[in-house]
Amino acid sequence: MVGQKNSRYPNGHFVRNLGIAGDKETETEVLLLEHDVPHQPFSQAVLSFLPKMPWSITEEDFKSRTDLRHIGVCSVDPPGCTDIDDALHCRDLENGNLEVGVHIADVSHFIRPGNALDQEAASRGTTVYLCEKRIDMVPELLSSNLCSLRSNVERLAFSCIWEMNHNAEIINTKFTKSVINSKASLTYAEAQMRIDDTSMNDEITRSLRGLNRLAKILKKKRIEMGALTLSSPEVRFHIDSETHDPIDLQTKELKETNSMVEEFMLLANISVAKKIYEEFAECALLRKHPAPPPSNYDMLVKAAKSKDLDIRTDSAKALADSLDAAQVEGFPYFNTLLRILATRCMMQAVYFCSGMDTDFHHYGLASPIYTHFTSPIRRYSDIIVHRLLAVSIGADITYPDLMDKHKQAALCNNLNYRHKMSQYAQRSSVAFHTQLFFKSKGIINEEGFILFVKKNAIVVLIPKFGLEGTVFFENKDKPNPRLSFKEEIPTLTVEDTVFRVFDKVKVTISLDASNVQHQKIRMSLVEPVIPGVSVSPQSNCNSEPDAKKTKLES
Repeated sequence: MVGQKNSRYPNGHFVRNLGIAGDKETETEVLLLEHDVPHQPFSQAVLSFLPKMPWSITEEDFKSRTDLRHIGVCSVDPPGCTDIDDALHCRDLENGNLEVGVHIADVSHFIRPGNALDQEAASRGTTVYLCEKRIDMVPELLSSNLCSLRSNVERLAFSCIWEMNHNAEIINTKFTKSVINSKASLTYAEAQMRIDDTSMNDEITRSLRGLNRLAKILKKKRIEMGALTLSSPEVRFHIDSETHDPIDLQTKELKETNSMVEEFMLLANISVAKKIYEEFAECALLRKHPAPPPSNYDMLVKAAKSKDLDIRTDSAKALADSLDAAQVEGFPYFNTLLRILATRCMMQAVYFCSGMDTDFHHYGLASPIYTHFTSPIRRYSDIIVHRLLAVSIGADITYPDLMDKHKQAALCNNLNYRHKMSQYAQRSSVAFHTQLFFKSKGIINEEGFILFVKKNAIVVLIPKFGLEGTVFFENKDKPNPRLSFKEEIPTLTVEDTVFRVFDKVKVTISLDASNVQHQKIRMSLVEPVIPGVSVSPQSNCNSEPDAKKTKLES
């Protein structure tokens, strides 16, 4: 639709028919258009700048790079990952210290400034991950093949290598363009299994154990500095291989190895940020996370007060410490709920150009400076950071736009917009697949916890599915119950039953498909039982055995 902004009946013209509402392909197309995600096939002009196949590393490449092919490098990623950006290694040095390397795909070797491939990547800004589909920022030949640090093939990388002591203190840092040959592409679960299996003692396993031990020290130090450990329930769909419909929905289980990889990616990003800012104070592309205004914390502070707990928000460190201390006897899931609420108080992290800003601080990471270096296959910001770093170590030449702070600032605006839209598209995709899941399940009874109390409703989180829904107490089809809402420490009294944040409730979950264009998940209260308000539990539901229910609270 295009037309007059203020008219009740704006004029418009038909653009195209997208397909049948509710159809999976159509709905995916709709959410990509709705969130302005560029998803057209790459043009011939873009593809013409890809390397000609068969491709291999040349003698010339070796001359300007450090040969690290002999080192036991490995990658650790989610299952099914084909765009492998990063690989790691850890080995003993003769002086008793450790050498730790983070090796990142050298995408900027293949994407040269200003050509059609570069312009397209800059416009897309990011790869967008939907539940069953990936909208690549760069063509697949690069994302899943030539740049991907797959095992047992030679690949070009940009390496950040530290000499560390056994307390994870950095003695020196080196950046170099390199050639690597990853010895293993592992999933988080496979890497964890190697670390835990005492019968394994090969080079890769020893490397993983060294990395894991150092990562725990690094994380402890970060948390002592005031870094926040927040929480948001992430879901994983199990997709039927034939129908491609979701057949199971679970919250993602995070292992120690997830944290291990994250710690070294953070360390590499901070090390690179310091280096590029040191070299290019006016045009470094950095990332900051502003501190939230105090009013953002109101709902978190009030919610904690309902359990007689005090949350301090005067600094990230104070918040982190009070979140750690906030425990309720016999309610282990409480702390996770509190961290989910704390996440909702946060501001959005953004890219910015160092010459156009004075506040560089990253609130959530408690770091004075930060950037993105570790994912150039899927983020354009990282390609720019690679170019800056390459110039700073004499591994590449500069070009005018790279040193122009106004152009960098304009680029950052686009990257922030694309990043935000990709998050929205991702959430829409999860919401749509959640609807498909419940469509096939009928009505389900589940236990959940109240996250928010409103004037006529409660917002309930179902931990098992990482799903949030609203139970409304006013219904046009039946008489409204007596409602009384108190804002100070949010409570909602329905008839004679009082609801508070964190209370456990039981609800039915179903899909309301009465309007095919606006299908939504409906939740109705089962317990506590309020005559005329609660519904009876559904007998056709997939009720969980008692053992599972108790586990839900842990």
